[in-house]
Amino acid sequence: MGTIVEINETNIHKAAELSIALWPDSNLTEMTAHYKEVLNSRFATCFLLQNESDYFGFIELSIRNDYVEGAEALPVAYIEGIFVNDKYRHNGSGTLLLKYAEDWARTKGFKQICSDTELENNPSIEFHKSAGFSEVSRIVCFVKELTD
Repeated sequence: MGTIVEINETNIHKAAELSIALWPDSNLTEMTAHYKEVLNSRFATCFLLQNESDYFGFIELSIRNDYVEGAEALPVAYIEGIFVNDKYRHNGSGTLLLKYAEDWARTKGFKQICSDTELENNPSIEFHKSAGFSEVSRIVCFVKELTD
């Protein structure tokens, strides 16, 4: 299944590359900058899943102090993103990352871990439900361009 390692200076580009697969509107430059911030943050971290020299998954975590839908208390552990390359899916890799994240959250004293996904991302919704998450709400967001 693989080994989990925390983000560091030598694997930061791998985290950035993997994150682009999850967030395709981003680019390598901005995600590398983002993970440099994560690396230096007291409130965020990222763990990578690897086998030998191939990195094939990640989970990015944060400590959120602002409002989190369904959280009973703040701060709360939050999954900012979780991703496993297609060829490694359905073999327990995502569950391994999630369990690692849960242990991380417990060591920090958190009683809950929260997450979100897009409304149409049914594989992610099913993954979360099968991992024991409870759905607490659904939202639709809007933007209106203001013209002069």
